[in-house]
Amino acid sequence: MAQILVRNLDDHVKAGLVRRAARHGRSLEAEARAILAEAVEPAEPGLATYMQGLFADCGLDEPFPEMKGQAPRLVEFD
Repeated sequence: MAQILVRNLDDHVKAGLVRRAARHGRSLEAEARAILAEAVEPAEPGLATYMQGLFADCGLDEPFPEMKGQAPRLVEFD
């Protein structure tokens, strides 16, 4: 297994990692590994990608924007 060293990490970043690790019941090192592993995993297709596939045969050729992590908002029709 490979190792990395992160220099010049701000104290508030380390403190945040320690708190996050505690919330997840992991060590600081295990939390950092989990964050890094998640960051490089390919993203799962979202609802917009799924919907675009459903309507592909209807002549819809413009991509739907993915809205992951965004709060829902009301749509107003004129």
